[in-house]
This record gives sequence, structure tokens and C-alpha cells, in this order.
Amino acid sequence: MRVSKVNSGPGMTVTAKPDNDTGSPAAPARTHTIDAFHQGRFFLVQCADAGHRAGMDAMLLAATIAEGARGRLADLGAGAGAAGLAAASRLSGLEVVLVERAPAMLECARRTLALEQNAALAARASLIDADVGLRGNERIAAGLENSAYDFVIMNPPFNAADDRQTPDPLKAEAHAMDGADLFERWLRTASAMLKPGGQVSIIARPQSISDIIASLGRRFGGAEITPVSPRAGDDAIRILVTAIKGSRARLVLRDRIVIHQGEGRDFSPLMHDLANGLADWPRRG
Repeated sequence: MRVSKVNSGPGMTVTAKPDNDTGSPAAPARTHTIDAFHQGRFFLVQCADAGHRAGMDAMLLAATIAEGARGRLADLGAGAGAAGLAAASRLSGLEVVLVERAPAMLECARRTLALEQNAALAARASLIDADVGLRGNERIAAGLENSAYDFVIMNPPFNAADDRQTPDPLKAEAHAMDGADLFERWLRTASAMLKPGGQVSIIARPQSISDIIASLGRRFGGAEITPVSPRAGDDAIRILVTAIKGSRARLVLRDRIVIHQGEGRDFSPLMHDLANGLADWPRRG
């Protein structure tokens, strides 16, 4: 697949072509695109006709890793790798592990890491085929080691299972919860994988705030919650949550991030910088 041009916005398609050789018998032939992120500093291979396509959520999630951060980061439910690679693109001291279970998304992630344009990032990135909900020895055997990571980020399927679902099964898997205890399972795994004092970051819908707080439980403290709103005065459509393993600090509700400026579709100055890897959204505490 050849890149024909670079676009400046997050997730802008630079080329698309049918591809009959998926490299995996579990992943059917699909049309893929190559999409530019961080103003062309890294690229994703994504399914053009099915599944979740990365955008704003992944870039906001990556922005929660503070400037100057170093160590190992696990991106749970990584899809094609957008959030993890966005963090690695901005932070040269990060080693990133992408964790995904859907065959089609795993194939996109493999192709992403194989792109010539991503060669520098691919040297600091790897891929694990695993279900985030695995427990104990099964989780460890799948490669999700105990106390091995400094950061865990996650963009789990956060639509309720009884919400109206897309007929695309790959997109439904990426968007719809597979059980009422989803955040409990994912945060249990995050806690096991993190070193003491490690940071977890989550992006979700505001409706999930009580489930997230309950699932953080005694594993994490110092939760910082940032509402994300389309425009000034609008209700939040997302929340960004960070917390620290083993902390006993109190919860903090932060000022919101506003996505758009004015009535048009232009990003606000802050959102533009967060979306393009030009700024971070670090913890206050």
C-alpha cells in the first residue's frame, strides 16, 4: 500500500485500495485505508468498510500520558493501534504493547506496524493477541504480565448492550459492551499489569462514570475526571479518567475540554493540539 499524500488532521485518509491478501486466514479480504495522524508523523492501516475507525477518542486518550513520560505502556483493546502509537509518536521514551483480540483489527495492527512510514515507531511497539478479560494464569500465559507496565490506556466498548447496534458485527464488537461488568474486568486486568504507582487512563461515555468509579475501587486512587464537550455550554459526550494504582488521593473533577470552536467544525485551539500530538493533558496530582 502506497501513501500518496499527507493530510494535516487526525485520521485523514491518504490512500485506499482493495486488498485480497490479508495475511491471516481468520481475517477476510477487505478494503483498507492508510490514514495519517499527528500531521503525518504516524499512519494507521484501517478497514474502510467495516469496524471501528480511530479518531478523536484515541488521540485524547494518548494525550493523558504526560510529556516526558518513559517506560512501558499497554493499550488494551488497541484496535489498529491508534492510541498507543499516538503516545509513542509524541514520547520517544515509551515502549508500547498493543493488546487486541478481534482478528480483523489484529491484522490492521500488524499491517500498521509493517508500514515503512512507521519504521521508527515499530521498533518500540509490539502486538499481543489476547482477551483483556482473561484472569490469573490464563492472562499471564497470553502475555499480559503482572506488574510490568508503567501506563495502561483503554478505550473499551462503552455503548450499553441494549443500545441500537450497527449491523456491522466488527463495529458492534468495538462499540457495545459484552457484559454489565466490562469496566470491572478491564480495570482488574489493568491493575494486575501495572506496577505500583502506575497510571491507568480511560475514555468512556459520561453514563459510565459510576461503573468506572466503582471498578477503580481500592485498586486505584487519585482519580481525575475530565468532561469532553462538543462546544461551550454543551453537555459532555465523553469523559477522560486517569487514576494511580495504590493511591489513596481523593477524586478530582477537572475543567472540561471543548472540542469545537464556534458554530463550525473547526477544532478549538486546545483540541487541535491534543489531536495532533502537539500538547498533552497531564494529571494535576
